[in-house]
Amino acid sequence: MAADAAKRVGDDSPSQSLLYNPEIRGYFYQAVTIIVVVAFIYTAVTNAAENLARANMTAGFDFLGNRAGFDIGQSLIAYSSDSTYFRALVVGLVNTLVIAFFGIITATIIGLLVGVGRLSQNWLIARLCTVYVEFFRNIPPLLVIFFWYKLVLDILPGVKESLELPFSVYLNNRGVFMPAPMFGDGSSLIVIALVIGIALAIGFSRWAKSKQMATGKQYPTITIGLALVIGLPLLTFLALGAPLSFDTPVLGKFNLNGGMVVGPEFLSLYLALSFYTASFIAEIVRSGIRGVAKGQSEAAHALGIRHGLTTRLVVLPQALRIIIPPLTSQYLNLTKNSSLAIAVGYADLVAVGGTILNQSGRSIEIIAIWMVMYVSISLITSLFMNWFNAKMALVER
Repeated sequence: MAADAAKRVGDDSPSQSLLYNPEIRGYFYQAVTIIVVVAFIYTAVTNAAENLARANMTAGFDFLGNRAGFDIGQSLIAYSSDSTYFRALVVGLVNTLVIAFFGIITATIIGLLVGVGRLSQNWLIARLCTVYVEFFRNIPPLLVIFFWYKLVLDILPGVKESLELPFSVYLNNRGVFMPAPMFGDGSSLIVIALVIGIALAIGFSRWAKSKQMATGKQYPTITIGLALVIGLPLLTFLALGAPLSFDTPVLGKFNLNGGMVVGPEFLSLYLALSFYTASFIAEIVRSGIRGVAKGQSEAAHALGIRHGLTTRLVVLPQALRIIIPPLTSQYLNLTKNSSLAIAVGYADLVAVGGTILNQSGRSIEIIAIWMVMYVSISLITSLFMNWFNAKMALVER
């Protein structure tokens, strides 16, 4: 017995008690992880510095002030070949954000319609939506981009045979030519009126919701909101004497002159990313609707609510808490897939950065800029979607 007692005393020694302490083990593993990560970063930085020294090169971002020396076909801000590398990167970043913004909006609308359509009681609509999802979801996004660029837009007629659409819009294999708005003096007041209208519409919507929760009375929030958002800028526009004119495109001998053009590079990338991502969003919407208890729909139908209103007012609001988290991932995927723009010559952040890399040889700096920009966009998108998810969460009354 004395030997057993001594053994138990030995087993309860301080070193062994520390070894089996979960908190101590957690700190130990974290310390090891930090050491490994720091060692990896130190090795990578040291290796890069040695390679740069061997090639008689220096690291830094001072080259961004140098003259770019190349043109960019698609630019929403002022740019020329005499602009700096930094200005060129800003143009690429703006082009990336434009593709991501419009692509997300279009993909969300198409995905919502197709996702609801897959659950339609109409056999034809349900099967067509299923074919759409299975077709686009099982094709690489780069192939979808080439599909729109080569098989749809490239086979459009040439400039001389342009398809003339209403409102002086022309469609050909060089893109969509449309009238360009020319704003006159005082146009900034219209933008201010629009901002005020949006703020008033949001304020009224919140007030109407609080009143409905307190008294049960409903207010026409959509009608009044649209009246504020559209009516206030329109009244300002008319009060200023309609300071707006249009520069319409005119068909010349070899090209269309005047107006504005949306090139096939932008269109192919925009349509491809929108339709491709919408196929995944449609499945997210379908699974979210399926996740709502069937009794919710049955209760709404028992109250005499039509099927369409049941889906819009009962099912979808509850399905949002299931839809939003995976929807965020699809928004991030669409933004990152925009880097495939280089395949069709659209001047996004990666394409412009690649040109600068070839001219300056600053590969480390350019790759670092790419990483920081895409991480920043992803984090901002995630923060917004997390905020939206919290707003849409069910709250106990």
